[in-house]
Amino acid sequence: MAAEVGQPAPDFSLPAYPGDRVSLSQYRGEKIVVLSFHVFDFTGG
Repeated sequence: MAAEVGQPAPDFSLPAYPGDRVSLSQYRGEKIVVLSFHVFDFTGG
């Protein structure tokens, strides 16, 4: 599924410190969330 500019992101969760999980839905309507993807970080390339 491709993301479209201006459309809400689908809900997802990620691991967080210390072993908790953070979901995008926790912040929906409460805070502005910026998603940033760094494809080549930590790859040495």
